[in-house]
Amino acid sequence: MSKLVLIRHGQSEWNLENKFTGWIDVDLSEKGVEEAKNAGKLIKEHGLKFDQAYTSVLTRAIKTLHYALAESDQLWVPETKSWRLNERHYGGLQGLNKKATADKYGDEQVHIWRRSYDVLPPKIEDDSKYSQVHDRRYADLDPHIIPRTENLKVCLERVMPFWEDHIAPDLLAGKNVIIAAHGNSLRALTKYIENISDADIMNLEMKTGEPVVYTFDEKLNVTNKEKLDD
Repeated sequence: MSKLVLIRHGQSEWNLENKFTGWIDVDLSEKGVEEAKNAGKLIKEHGLKFDQAYTSVLTRAIKTLHYALAESDQLWVPETKSWRLNERHYGGLQGLNKKATADKYGDEQVHIWRRSYDVLPPKIEDDSKYSQVHDRRYADLDPHIIPRTENLKVCLERVMPFWEDHIAPDLLAGKNVIIAAHGNSLRALTKYIENISDADIMNLEMKTGEPVVYTFDEKLNVTNKEKLDD
């Protein structure tokens, strides 16, 4: 039986400032670093051993993975980064304060943008300072692939090829896998793994720095789910 551990990155500087982050590359806050280290300590305490690690191309997730692996004495584990594991792209909301946005558009509209499965936020303009069209880490992508906005449905469609090509084959081969990524890319994976409905996924929260452990049988059916905490 193989195991998959999902960790949402520790608190970021923009989580702390209550801003929509999306694909903006911000660092972990001091609290976020401690959350990531604590995740690694919990992983070590529970005796979890990994064969492969995955993360996004965003600093807050990469550092979370490294802190967690270092604390569990597994920094050597092979690691792959992919833009497909990035946070959901928040479009024109990126960089905006969440409270100020709610004051402008109303709490209900912002809640729909944040939690609806298939409603898209406004698109970001390519000339915005918060756009990723000129970011070097995406230079090898077809420019049409780089999102201008995403909802959870689109995020799931973006994540699934990576699951199918990399994560699922590893699990089927009996490997234990750790993924450090983001609230929405991990919600998308969770929706697929647990077959959660479009309506129910709106209520799923991923805590920062909390390892979620899945155990699978040889046909990738979930046989156990456990959240690690102190």
